[in-house]
Amino acid sequence: MTLLNTYIGTSNHGFAQYAQDELRKLFPTTKFTLLVPTEVFIFHVPDETVDVIPTLMENEPIFLRHLQPVHQEWELTRTDGDLANLTEWMRNAYREGLFSLGDKIATQIRKEERADVPYAPFEIKAAIDEILVSECQAEPVVRYADHIISVYISAKKLFVGISKPQENLSDWSGGAIRFMKEEDQISRAKFKLLEAEQRFGIDFSIARKAIDIGAAPGGWTSLLLERGLKVTAIDPAALNPRLLGNPLLTFLKKNAGDVKLRDNEFDLLVCDMSWDPRQMGRLVADLLYGLQSGGTAIITVKLMHKKPFQTVRDILRIFEDSLFLLKAKQLFHNREELTLYLQKI
Repeated sequence: MTLLNTYIGTSNHGFAQYAQDELRKLFPTTKFTLLVPTEVFIFHVPDETVDVIPTLMENEPIFLRHLQPVHQEWELTRTDGDLANLTEWMRNAYREGLFSLGDKIATQIRKEERADVPYAPFEIKAAIDEILVSECQAEPVVRYADHIISVYISAKKLFVGISKPQENLSDWSGGAIRFMKEEDQISRAKFKLLEAEQRFGIDFSIARKAIDIGAAPGGWTSLLLERGLKVTAIDPAALNPRLLGNPLLTFLKKNAGDVKLRDNEFDLLVCDMSWDPRQMGRLVADLLYGLQSGGTAIITVKLMHKKPFQTVRDILRIFEDSLFLLKAKQLFHNREELTLYLQKI
């Protein structure tokens, strides 16, 4: 009953079709079935296809937020028999060496709204954790696991798989990374930069000086200041007053097109403007002389025209003489946009 090369893919709501298009380019004969419209889908890659996980990790799709392998599936009985199937599968997975004695194991459970079952996700986790501890001598954890057991409950079926965190593209359940809202948080936009920091493995604290283009009201600026950077924030609109007294902040209350920078002054550039992407791209390109060679740029691109792949190509064409793309990704905290991680040539 083991299903080889079967996976559950998750995108941001409204972007499943784009994730499927990217997968189809990598694996042309892939078959898709939607589980949650425009967001979650199951797909099967034929057995003769090249190794799926290494291919995906080397050519990571922009719109595929999370990947769950499916090693086993069952029709729902909506009884305790479903839990019995899961726990017996756990025992077999341990016997077959899918994880080892003493491993740290995270169990992630997702249940569709349409899944009418008499047990809650926490009951499933409790049943699995009991087997992990009592029979496998493994350590249940939430983060920093050696392996992740993923359980997905659809309207009709239960799917389970086990993988290493990096093979899921995100070690958060469904790729839905959560941050705690701070009491005095300036804007939720800060979560986007926090997620980019984690997702791209960036250490902002090693930078010295940053420029934030289109900074108001200051969500991204606030994070960079917290990381100890000197920040030049540019926006004709006002920054949050709490930021203005920070000695590390220089605020230029003007249009970015009217700003004159010193050559190679900054080693980090960020931009989260709600502009037409091509206008934004040209504005940023005109200021790239201020970013040092080897410096980092984090830029969000608004997908206003529902042509995301063409939009990315257009933006990269604008930047091609100055910036090299390291990764493009639609993050969980992106909405109708995606995030580019670039380096100055």
